[in-house]
Amino acid sequence: MATLHKPFQQRTVWQLTSLITLVLFLSGCGINNIPTYDEKVTAAWSQVENQYQRRADLIPNLVETVKGFAAQEQETLTAVIEARSKATSIQVDESILSNPQRLQQFQQAQGELSSALSRLMAVSERYPDLKSNQNFLALQSQLEGTENRIAVARRDFIQAVERYNTELRTFPGKIWYSILYSDLEPRANFEATTENADEAPAVKF
Repeated sequence: MATLHKPFQQRTVWQLTSLITLVLFLSGCGINNIPTYDEKVTAAWSQVENQYQRRADLIPNLVETVKGFAAQEQETLTAVIEARSKATSIQVDESILSNPQRLQQFQQAQGELSSALSRLMAVSERYPDLKSNQNFLALQSQLEGTENRIAVARRDFIQAVERYNTELRTFPGKIWYSILYSDLEPRANFEATTENADEAPAVKF
């Protein structure tokens, strides 16, 4: 009986060894790169959303503080409120990453909000009492930090998308994409619409 089982055992060991070798070979050939890079894109996008939401959350307090010292600047205050409303009204679920037009609309809305905020910051120069207000100074610090976080989050997202999209178009990722991951789509990316758009804007009070 032992002699009958021996060939079977040898065949089983050989099959397991072959399977392990195949798994290691496929892993080394980047079979998991595409889903891994895709998850990194999603994670990076979550950070972008998070930081833009953080900025949006700061704006109502900022507007109210400025209004307390410069209520006559109604046009500028209204522009900020409207730009914030437009930016936050755009649905930014994960599907936006496969839709360049929607991502461009989102980027444009955020750019308009940045522009409105810059105009609001310029207003503060005309009101010394506003510039020295403790609440205003605290909001200044938070806004500056948020703008820096937005710049970092955008940079990380751009890099993650570039890496993912490149993997889909180059060897051996292109092969794995056609065989296993054809249901995944290339991701849309931010575009620099102004000079030095990848840098955090200077927020001066």
